[in-house]
Amino acid sequence: MSETLQKQLRCEISVKESQKNITIPTFIKWAGGKTQLLNQFVDFFPKKFNKYFEPFLGSGAVFYYIKNLYPDKEFFLSDNNKELIHCYEIIQNDLEGLLDLLKEHRSKHCKEYYYYQRSVDTKNLSKIEAVARFIYLNKTCFNGLFRVNSKGKFNVPIGSYKNPSIFQEKDLREAQKLLQGVTIKTMPFEEIINITKQNDFVYFDPPYYPLSTTSSFTSYTSKSFSEKDQRSLADVYRELDKKGCQIMLSNSYSDFILELYSDYRIEKVSAKRMINCNGNGRGAIAEAVVLNY
Repeated sequence: MSETLQKQLRCEISVKESQKNITIPTFIKWAGGKTQLLNQFVDFFPKKFNKYFEPFLGSGAVFYYIKNLYPDKEFFLSDNNKELIHCYEIIQNDLEGLLDLLKEHRSKHCKEYYYYQRSVDTKNLSKIEAVARFIYLNKTCFNGLFRVNSKGKFNVPIGSYKNPSIFQEKDLREAQKLLQGVTIKTMPFEEIINITKQNDFVYFDPPYYPLSTTSSFTSYTSKSFSEKDQRSLADVYRELDKKGCQIMLSNSYSDFILELYSDYRIEKVSAKRMINCNGNGRGAIAEAVVLNY
């Protein structure tokens, strides 16, 4: 056996061993969160890469997983949802202050308090107060659904939870630990072209192209993710491919997406649809994973 092959096998064994102790400290509920898919994703992740980029951060499950496997890599996390990015920034830099505010929200939680907090104008809040409110509403709203209207106002009713788990201190502290040294930025996905180089690893997890007219959910920001945006993302994917980046993208297993990325390797994975107002609508569903390697 060659020395190169021996090193590769040792690397793969080391990665598999390290997976046994990985925890994913997601602190918010997020439609399309990838925690449930990580066991299927692990064989798709490149074994070697320079920096890691994730332009649709969401709950951060894939980032946490890869950071556990490759703690010494450089990571760049971004999303166009400013409130979401502020959460990561506060957890990274001022967790103790955030915990104090979350404990206050937990002690006051009731129906009246929820709707009062939902009505608050975040322009009158400090950054850390807005983050605490964001997490509180996310963990107590109906079905864990984050949705805003055209004016950017959160508009989800209260959930029917007797004792909602507003936060887990252990998860927040683990998230803070993994976020140390990580670059976090509010940024549209198109800008990723300007900051990536050859052999960087980019993971895209955009709002999915709808499988039907009733399955569309793209309102994480006041501007929905349209078919035009999906095409723009495919253009960005191709530009990164030309630069020599290693790219992985998740989306719906739909004719539109399969055609849009027909020049690339497409794998099918099975996911459970977790956010649906109808419990019968939470069955398994196929998702596409698009790879250029």
